[in-house]
Amino acid sequence: MTDQEYMLIALEEAKKAEVLGEVPIGAVIVHQEEVIATAFNLREKLQTTNSHAEMLAIDKANQVLGSWRLEDCTLYVTLEPCPMCAGAILQSRISRVVYGAKDKKAGCAGSLYNFLEDERFNHQVDVVAGVMEEESSQLLSDFFKALRQKRKEKMIKQKYD
Repeated sequence: MTDQEYMLIALEEAKKAEVLGEVPIGAVIVHQEEVIATAFNLREKLQTTNSHAEMLAIDKANQVLGSWRLEDCTLYVTLEPCPMCAGAILQSRISRVVYGAKDKKAGCAGSLYNFLEDERFNHQVDVVAGVMEEESSQLLSDFFKALRQKRKEKMIKQKYD
């Protein structure tokens, strides 16, 4: 399969998050051309800080491989990893990260900072940015637009009740 095909799976995961009212971010981990873990954001549902798609996918992949080391794995994620997720990616020894949309406010795979390719760490990750970027960005934009509209409608309703 191609990077785009794996990213389509990540986008499907992101849509599952959206249905639950979560920020639509999906992740997929591939080892030896086999999908070993999929996940989507569950931070609101679980009320835990680390319930990002990447973190949940890493935990699942650890269980599948029976190891904390995810060498020779590729992580596909619809949004550029944040500092927490980038740190977990480094610690898990994931070899490659492919992401869709850039995160100019919290991205740590090239936008705000680049944890993943920083040679000062004992592990570096190959990063491929912008795979299915438009689709990933649009999903997030539509979600936040709808969220803002719901909040506006709620405020108007409260004002007239």
